[in-house]
Amino acid sequence: MKNQVKLARVKVDLTQQQLADVVGITRQTVSLIEKGKYNPSLKLCLQICYAVNEKLDKIFWIEQEDFE
Repeated sequence: MKNQVKLARVKVDLTQQQLADVVGITRQTVSLIEKGKYNPSLKLCLQICYAVNEKLDKIFWIEQEDFE
C-alpha cells in the first residue's frame, strides 16, 4: 500500500521509534508500513495521522487506478 507516512513523520521530526511509541506499535511495524508491506487497520491509520498532524486522505489515500 502506497502511503506518505515517512514524509509526514520526517516533517514533524519523529524517528520511527518515536512514532511507534506514540501509537503503541513496534519500530519494525512502522518500517513495514512506510515500505507499503503492512496494511494498518483504520484505527492505526488514524493514530498515525493524529501523531503527525495530517489528514487521513493526505497520508493514506490511494487512487482507484492504483488498485489495478
